[in-house]
Amino acid sequence: MSFDCDRCGACCRNIRLSTFYDKDLDRGDGVCKHLTADNLCAIYKERPLICNVDAYYEKLLTDKMPREDFYKLNYEACERLKSLTRQSNRDIVKRVKLGAE
Repeated sequence: MSFDCDRCGACCRNIRLSTFYDKDLDRGDGVCKHLTADNLCAIYKERPLICNVDAYYEKLLTDKMPREDFYKLNYEACERLKSLTRQSNRDIVKRVKLGAE
């Protein structure tokens, strides 16, 4: 069993919102400096533990909670980040339209 990431990049575009925020990953605007233009991780095989749901669980949580519960928490966080990203995109489009008028 492994975490089924859809590679939307929402977590990588919102690292500043994480309680485990790592300023060394931030390119200066809350986006991970390793997120590529094609929405992939440039250091995927060497990514930090916090970016690897399965490895994080294995290393820190196996004796604290069931894997399914940890996955559920991650899927819920993912959906919240996707929602924020969609809202941000709508706001950008709205500002562009207002500026064009």
